[in-house]
Amino acid sequence: MRRTGIALLFAAVVLAFAGCGSRETAVERGNREGVLHRGIGADLPVLDPHLANGVSDYTVLSALLEGLVSEDPVTLAPAPGVAESWKASDDGLTYTFTLRANARWTNGDPVTASDFIRSWRRALSPALASDYAYLLHIVEGAQAFNTGALADFSQVGFTAPDERTIVIRLVHPAAHFLSMLNNPVWFPVHMDTVERLGAADSRANPWARPENFVGNGPFKLREVRPGQRVVVERDPGYWDAATVALREVHFHAIESLDAEERAFRAGQLHVTEALPVAKVGHYRESQPQLLRIDPYLGTYFYRLNTARPPLDDVRVRRALTLAVDRNAIVERILGGGQKPATSFTPRGAGSYAAPQVVRTDFAEARRLLDEAGFTGGAGLPQIEILYNTSENHRLIAEAIQEMWRRELGADVVLANQDFKVTLDARSTGNYQVLRSVWIGDFVDASSFLGVFTSASGNNHTGWTDANYDRLVESATRAPAGPERDALFREAETVLLDAMPLIPIYHYTHVFLIQPSVKGWHPTLLDRHPLKHVRLKSPE
Repeated sequence: MRRTGIALLFAAVVLAFAGCGSRETAVERGNREGVLHRGIGADLPVLDPHLANGVSDYTVLSALLEGLVSEDPVTLAPAPGVAESWKASDDGLTYTFTLRANARWTNGDPVTASDFIRSWRRALSPALASDYAYLLHIVEGAQAFNTGALADFSQVGFTAPDERTIVIRLVHPAAHFLSMLNNPVWFPVHMDTVERLGAADSRANPWARPENFVGNGPFKLREVRPGQRVVVERDPGYWDAATVALREVHFHAIESLDAEERAFRAGQLHVTEALPVAKVGHYRESQPQLLRIDPYLGTYFYRLNTARPPLDDVRVRRALTLAVDRNAIVERILGGGQKPATSFTPRGAGSYAAPQVVRTDFAEARRLLDEAGFTGGAGLPQIEILYNTSENHRLIAEAIQEMWRRELGADVVLANQDFKVTLDARSTGNYQVLRSVWIGDFVDASSFLGVFTSASGNNHTGWTDANYDRLVESATRAPAGPERDALFREAETVLLDAMPLIPIYHYTHVFLIQPSVKGWHPTLLDRHPLKHVRLKSPE
């Protein structure tokens, strides 16, 4: 009996291990069924495109909604979207778009010109207070309507001669205009649904909840699990459904980078949003086929609340900037090919070359702090660095905390909060120093320098400067060439002289990706149109 019992126990253990060994992972099953599992960072996206302001928001919304143009999966050059064709006037001020007849919303309604124009009216409505509404200011009359100076929307430069034609009149020519149309603020929403559920310009309108959502993209919304994931599935009614290879995409919100890396290692993710800096060396040495380091047009920086002492003193802001050793951060902490930020605008923003004026100079930092009346840090109020929870953000904040303590005698405390809390702190100004990032919305210097104009909904520093506004506006209106670049350089010099921000480093995108993911091309904006992505099981 005893021997029989031992034999049975042994057999059960063997079977258990055999079962574990043969259990299919989410990645293996996804490869077989065409289901992509993607990490998107700390929090679930905002599904209202006119209120979206994060990278993960775009990632999901570009699967659910489609604007006039789409993007080439390799170059990100404008490609036909809802508009099957377009033409620009000789002076570059008028664009005429012809919509395709077979574009449909997920409820079966046709996508029409009035859908777009009603959506843009909503995005520009002062009550909605869209952070990105300023990107529509390039249209004639749009800024006046957005600020409340113009009440008659018919005076804004959007017209629809018929339901398949849209005419847009610009304030000035812009070579990057078509690329701008891929920002979610330009996406259409199903306005009949929005208006049925409440005021169109109310931020509390529930139209974007899963049970109400109507989209027009290659995928339709199937499920939202708060704090966990968003699931989308291929829409057979999408005009280009034949191109879409994936059956589903699962977007996983994972706050911890370590947890995301473990999920990847366990076969639960095809693609991560990022990678803990402590793991970069390991993958580079032992599993380089899983590690990707792609170019990325973005800047990691700290916002400074210029309305709060002691940061209302430009000398203190400059001292803090000079007391950051950027080389140490990118070489000793990050190790992913990032570059120390000597400007706000990174290299790669078209022909523009930013002034390289941000530097490290501990002696000058101490002199400025002394001039501000805080010799050796004496009398300097405590400074708090707020960052959203992330191992990488914590390591950088701890390094800067120590630099400011050692070189300036500053009393610096760290505060980490979840992503939503830090977004709220940013919008309400409830912070001193805030971990921030800016990724280009399109490849042009205006995508970066427009952030800190007084009209921008993304400034959030309390700093404004009329001369800076004038220079950015003049540069944006100027034709491409040396004169335009010179105006942008003059503007960025004003910005970096006032220092309402501390540039730290320019990005690369360091992440993990399974070999089975095909069509995931390195792009400067880290955009990967999902209708061109497919999965292929390893041989």
